[in-house]
Amino acid sequence: MGGLMWLTEKVSKILNGLALCALTFIMLLTVSDVVLRFFGRPIVGTFEVVGFFGSIVIAFALPLTSWQRGHIFVDFLTQKLPGSGKKMLDLVTRVASIVLFAIIGWNLFIYSNKLYMSGEVSLTIQLPFYPFSYGVGVCCFLQCFVLVGDIVKIIGGTYE
Repeated sequence: MGGLMWLTEKVSKILNGLALCALTFIMLLTVSDVVLRFFGRPIVGTFEVVGFFGSIVIAFALPLTSWQRGHIFVDFLTQKLPGSGKKMLDLVTRVASIVLFAIIGWNLFIYSNKLYMSGEVSLTIQLPFYPFSYGVGVCCFLQCFVLVGDIVKIIGGTYE
């Protein structure tokens, strides 16, 4: 199990790096578009590209954020539970989350296949939709592995 968790963490870090690059690209593109609009030469398709790359930023950063527990917790109710109750609640929520992300990932792959088969592209710059939806689907499946790692930590008593 340790090898799988090591691989999950490494892939999550790589995807997070890609999310960082995508966010940097979005910022540079937006600033360039604003400056060029001032001179009457806007960049065509900026809105579409920002939307596509926004999906990359969110989806690709999700697994590592979850792995490092960098998200916000609202746990004022769970703090009142005894240790075994909190552990059980953590396990139930992780299992439910795995099911949810697996369903989302599966449906995104089905949807991406339909987009690929139909040749669906964006209106202005004719950028295909399917690579981005496949990417989000992959991240949903990777999130399932991150949650399995959480379950292993909870059962092993190393989950904080």
